[in-house]
Amino acid sequence: MGKYSCSTAAETLEWIRAIIDFLRPYSSLLHAHVVNFFKDRLWESLDSEWINCLKDESVENLANLPSGLVQDYWPSSLKEFILALRSLVFPRAPAELQKVFHNIHIKSIDKVLTQGMNSKKKHEIEILATVVDYIARSVGSHTVVDVGAGQGYLAQVLSFQHELSVIAIDACSHHGGVTNARAERIKKHYTAVKQKSVLGNRNFHMPKIVTCRVLNTDTLRGLTNPSKPDNIEEPRFLGQDLAELTHEGHSERNQSSLCFTNNKVPLVLAGLHACGDLSVTMLRTFLECKEIKAVISIGCCYNLLTEAELEDVNSQCGFPLSRGVKSTGFSLGKSSRDLACQSAERWKCLGNDAALHNFDLHAFRAAFQMVLFEYFPEVLESNPSIGRQGKALRRQQQRRIIESPLCSGSCTSPWSSDWKNSKMNESPNDKCGLASDIDTSMTFSHHSGGKDEAKTVDKYSAFMKFCQNGLSRLDIKSLHDNDFLTIWKKVEPFTGLVGPYWSIRAALGPLLETFLLLDRLLFLQEQGDALEALMLPLFDPVLSPRNMVIFARKT
Repeated sequence: MGKYSCSTAAETLEWIRAIIDFLRPYSSLLHAHVVNFFKDRLWESLDSEWINCLKDESVENLANLPSGLVQDYWPSSLKEFILALRSLVFPRAPAELQKVFHNIHIKSIDKVLTQGMNSKKKHEIEILATVVDYIARSVGSHTVVDVGAGQGYLAQVLSFQHELSVIAIDACSHHGGVTNARAERIKKHYTAVKQKSVLGNRNFHMPKIVTCRVLNTDTLRGLTNPSKPDNIEEPRFLGQDLAELTHEGHSERNQSSLCFTNNKVPLVLAGLHACGDLSVTMLRTFLECKEIKAVISIGCCYNLLTEAELEDVNSQCGFPLSRGVKSTGFSLGKSSRDLACQSAERWKCLGNDAALHNFDLHAFRAAFQMVLFEYFPEVLESNPSIGRQGKALRRQQQRRIIESPLCSGSCTSPWSSDWKNSKMNESPNDKCGLASDIDTSMTFSHHSGGKDEAKTVDKYSAFMKFCQNGLSRLDIKSLHDNDFLTIWKKVEPFTGLVGPYWSIRAALGPLLETFLLLDRLLFLQEQGDALEALMLPLFDPVLSPRNMVIFARKT
């Protein structure tokens, strides 16, 4: 694993402190809002040597930067920053499960169960279901509670293929309906197969579907009803609205817990990408309820985590969780938790076209922020959200190019990897209020038939369309075209700096995720010899960026 280990609480805390020491000098990057890139001149917070080097860098090298791939000609300080950062990140290559779980064998999913799954989901469910089955049987449990079950893919594979009793919990009633309908179809298939084969008296258990808008004893009393199907033994629940588990102000009774009572059946909690605080709630519940013998948690959506105030050491928020992290007094903030969702593997495999397109969209959104700042400051105070316009904008731009009378034979998208930022010339007479000592005039090169032809990319029309859509979503009357042009002239010389800034900042994402997950692992390790806990990468990080799983079982 390199210099750091997390086999014990002491080792995990040492790793956490090393991460904090690394992050402290880069608070401006951690807390930045990229939508304010132009308004707050965010590029000036970085070493000018870094920016002046990366502003001419290829899109491919910028996209590879978050993965730790450096170029020999980069400044030494930049290379040291990236390599030191990557040395603190938990490795993401999938673990060799045979070395972790003795004699485990990944079981392929029956074809009927894969219907509706994409390749990512099939990859995740196939591995996780086998691991959950292995853990459940190792602690003598035949009942699994799938927390945040979504459309029930994991629950159904555990039920029909691994023959475990499963309770699938999700806060969305639509998901519950989809899960139940799909399970009925699968059961009919297996019943028909059984009648034509030697499967004998094998019973096919249906997952028990629970939509927990209010997770309390009265609502879920039906789980212990003797007439429940398939003779599945389910526990009772105490608690509150699952949707409220990640918000303040909910019931004080059994706060942030999914605790089970009056139940003697050993249980296992499992959660595939349980969002935000829900993954943390699973860990707390595992400790609070003696009936729960093991927990398998794969978190996601760190942007939805709640964070406690530094002085609130008894908080039930999603972060910080461990006593060790609480003692450091280190806080993250919303921007850092958002940043923890960034995947270096996804950026590396994104492709030049898509990476350049993303850089353009970040530039457009930051420029739109300038529109709001200049013309609608009262709207800006409310931190407006305009949603994602990327796919629609890309389709519109491609259609415009194809339909253009200047497009004969073949055309190249302005977001193609063939469009490259070739040069940025300093503008000493800048009158836009954004003048800088960085060279910033932008042109692009289009390579066609082996001959380079310098062309100016017309991104203004795409920016204007972006702004019109954004204002429409905010129910604001559109501006005159000249107003958009005024803003674009101010920001265009600096749009080429968005990619370098974004790439450097995105490199911190995997480190922040490592920090959040080590906090959860340390929380379990702080319980001493009462349990064993470990963390490892379970899935292919390219297919499934949130591939880190935390296991714990009581000894």
